[in-house]
Amino acid sequence: MLSAPAATSATSGPEEAPCPEAIASTATCYRGVGPAGAHYSVAVPDQWRGSLVVHAHGGPDLGEGSDPERSAEDLDRWSVMVREGYAWAGSSYRRGGYGTRMAAEDTENLRRLFTREFGRPRQTFLHGQSWGGNVAAKLLESRGRHGGYDGALLTSGVLGGGSRGYDYRVDLRAVYQYYCHNHPRPSEPSYPLWQGLPKDSTLTPAQLRDRLQECTGYASPEEERSTGQQRNLDDILAVTGVPERSLASHLNFATFTFRDLVHERLGGRNPFGNRGVRYSGSHDDRALNAGVERFSPDPTAVRDLSYDSDLTGRIPVPVLTLHAIDDPTAFVEHESAYRETVRGAHRSRLLAQSFTTETEHSALSDAEYANSLAALESWTRTGHRPTPRSLARSCPAFDQKYDSGCHYAPDFVPGSYASRVEPRPGGTRWPAMSAARERAWSRVDGVGIAP
Repeated sequence: MLSAPAATSATSGPEEAPCPEAIASTATCYRGVGPAGAHYSVAVPDQWRGSLVVHAHGGPDLGEGSDPERSAEDLDRWSVMVREGYAWAGSSYRRGGYGTRMAAEDTENLRRLFTREFGRPRQTFLHGQSWGGNVAAKLLESRGRHGGYDGALLTSGVLGGGSRGYDYRVDLRAVYQYYCHNHPRPSEPSYPLWQGLPKDSTLTPAQLRDRLQECTGYASPEEERSTGQQRNLDDILAVTGVPERSLASHLNFATFTFRDLVHERLGGRNPFGNRGVRYSGSHDDRALNAGVERFSPDPTAVRDLSYDSDLTGRIPVPVLTLHAIDDPTAFVEHESAYRETVRGAHRSRLLAQSFTTETEHSALSDAEYANSLAALESWTRTGHRPTPRSLARSCPAFDQKYDSGCHYAPDFVPGSYASRVEPRPGGTRWPAMSAARERAWSRVDGVGIAP
């Protein structure tokens, strides 16, 4: 069972609140607490076109309760959507930690609240960012054709699903310990690396960064690293494919989010495995493969994680994705995984994918966000699916307003997911959940997310 403590916060609002500076003179903003205790933010432009964007944020953030500031920060980051005349509604989730279906439920609760408080929008679009792309895609599939959404924009999406979408971080956790021997240290109690950390560990993110620095010198200029540090860093990066600039954040996820997922959501069961994976690219692959810690997943943990976060591909409405080719956090090959999942469900006609030459994860060009929403809205009205070239052609008109650049790469096609992340040979993996299995599991008492 992928579980969570029950939420206790009372519903409140929406109450008028300050808007981000970019829309302060052109919109009215509100804040409140949803029915499960999730804080939310809403913005309605003075010249509202009648359509709504419902935002699902990334993460997952860690913490006990709902973050009252997260949705307000997201409104600021994507205020371009309000500037384009869309109302915007974004929910902080009811608690920190993993839970794709929980986050999807909080997102849907906010859509219903908006309709009740502000009236039914002419059209409603989902926007999922990063892990929120997984949340939004799961919400679309679970709601079905008449679920209240006309289309979805998934940006920088983690679309491989939880049962395989974090395998490169599993590899990082194991490979890092092979080279560094300090997470845990020999003087500390040992534990299986798939846990991330023991449940009661007091290690902090700052202390983890200190250990990473000790082993690799990642935060120092190359000329200040020792020979051993440089060799460790070279091997870890070459074997895992993790970019140097995001090494610390990936190791942080493979430590603290893994702990949350394993101990708080899966009752201590292991959803991860690396047995049978052959690591390559190091100075001595034979020694690495002989010495790295190996482990196999608990099939029931994989089952429950798959139910919570894996996708069937049965999208009921048009979905447009936008992804930077050099995304250092959610590798662009997540798009290949999603493309194959949607193709397996025979819904390819409802998916359009676009790629840019940008190198960031959390924020792309405002012109591209505006262009993407306009193309998605046109697609839902006319039935004409946008193409990479049509998106590249239409973007400059928005860039005249936002001056943030149009960076589309119309000819780019990402490699397969397996070309970036080593498959788990012989392991328990559920790469694409069938609709039949989803229906069957949804009827099993205790499987899935608790409130």
